Amino acid sequence: MKLHAPIQPCLWFDTQAEEAVKHYIAIFPDSRITHVSHYSAAGQDVHHMAPGSVMAVQFEVDGQPCIAMNGGPQFHFTEAVSFMVMCDTQDQIDYYWERLGEGGDEAARQCGWLKDKFGLSWQVTPTEIMSLMAGPRSDAVMLAMLAMKKMDIAALRAAAGVS
Repeated sequence: MKLHAPIQPCLWFDTQAEEAVKHYIAIFPDSRITHVSHYSAAGQDVHHMAPGSVMAVQFEVDGQPCIAMNGGPQFHFTEAVSFMVMCDTQDQIDYYWERLGEGGDEAARQCGWLKDKFGLSWQVTPTEIMSLMAGPRSDAVMLAMLAMKKMDIAALRAAAGVS
């Protein structure tokens, strides 16, 4: 018996799955839509979606397979689940912060976290954050990070005493 089973995120939208996917694949390299399926009249008494409307969009974000589905307004994203974008440079942080945050909730921005215009939470984070926070000056790094909205690699390194 094969035990390896890949994990694939499935994102529940009201009706914006295709719009959201087009937004995400425009931001991330190596991203594409791989399949779009539509609702039919079958089961309409349960799903309440118009026949022919988009049901699910299979896509890849930077090579990671995902699914976005239009399931109706019953469920919403929360900060309890987020996607981390691990960035090696400040230019990468600036790029993803700007594009993912465009039209999102300004009040939800703190410590590298942001909420996009679809309500999905993202963490735009330096790849080295865990090593900086595990060092001897971890308290100083934590205090520096807590004062930030968008992460600033140079300020985090300075707080850690790293050049």
